[in-house]
Amino acid sequence: MTDSTSTPSEEAAQNAALQRAVIVGMQLDQDPHVIHEAVRYARLLGAPLVIAHVDVTRFVTYEDPDGYVHSAPIDINFDAGAAEFEAVEAAAAKMLAGTDVTWTARQLVGDPALAIKQLANKLDAQLIVVGTRKRGIGESIREFFTGSVAARLAHRQHRSILVVPLGESVPDEQKEIWPE
Repeated sequence: MTDSTSTPSEEAAQNAALQRAVIVGMQLDQDPHVIHEAVRYARLLGAPLVIAHVDVTRFVTYEDPDGYVHSAPIDINFDAGAAEFEAVEAAAAKMLAGTDVTWTARQLVGDPALAIKQLANKLDAQLIVVGTRKRGIGESIREFFTGSVAARLAHRQHRSILVVPLGESVPDEQKEIWPE
């Protein structure tokens, strides 16, 4: 259920059922290996799995005392964020079909590290799972300006973080991790 359609009481009930969950950050076209690792750890911990997608085109305007988050779009095209979440939720459903893990998807807004941290606090999460970024000059420039979500999570909260490597690893003899 998305934050935009749930009421504060529905969200509180969902949060109660998801206590001690494993949270996995998911983006469109993400490597399935990240989700598979999150499922593995959810099983090992006997915990529900929460697929967290962060809409960076929206920002938090205020939060009610009960924790319900109100947001507003940075861009006028609100439907783009909703469509992206639906695509992420559908991809997750396809990847998780046939698994015995209880899961749900959550749409978060704003800064990815802060949004995931806030959700982890609400759910008293046991573990946060994120993937690394793909290598390339565009991604290195983006990481220079925004920072690594995994690194920012590691420095801003106390939970364990599993960082799942994506793609081919960099050979030891290669000096630069981000070739041009």
